[in-house]
Amino acid sequence: MTGKYFFSETDIKSAWEQVLTAFWQRYPNPYSTHVLTEDVLYREVTSDNLLLTRRLLTKTNRLPRWAERVFPGNLSRSVYIIEDSVVDLGNRSLTTLTWNRVVERCVFAGEQDRPVWTRLTREAWISSGVFGLSRPIQEFGLARFKSNQMKAMKGLEHALSNLQKASAACHGESAEKHKNLNSASKPQKPQQYI
Repeated sequence: MTGKYFFSETDIKSAWEQVLTAFWQRYPNPYSTHVLTEDVLYREVTSDNLLLTRRLLTKTNRLPRWAERVFPGNLSRSVYIIEDSVVDLGNRSLTTLTWNRVVERCVFAGEQDRPVWTRLTREAWISSGVFGLSRPIQEFGLARFKSNQMKAMKGLEHALSNLQKASAACHGESAEKHKNLNSASKPQKPQQYI
């Protein structure tokens, strides 16, 4: 595939199971306000226990200033992105492939030797077939992609934070209920004062 190529690896200090849950709960968030909708088009659990999902995401996509003169009209338009994903519980991995003008492959992999870490590997290919404008479109696409990836990570961190807060609240309630049940079921010892 010709065009611009992007590669990155990031370590996320959260267990893979938490990252997986946060991945499905990352929209809406304050860092990805350009994501308008997300719809599941297809979902299946295969005979070898993989979860396959196809989603359609609708996002706003503003043209760069230099392109406004070339492509007049609606400057902030909606674009559609297809996202295919495979969850492999046995190998503790989530692989996504998204595409429109940018093809992106992400792998979220749990690490056996570091159980509270998840490795995110991200690759993207940015291409354009617009005669005479391919290079500036690819350069702009790469710059926007890098910027959006920073927002995507903040959005994922936001979802992880919300999950951790919810978990802490549930554990706090459970601990309090457990404490109350234990104190009600055990005979009270008299308090001693010395």
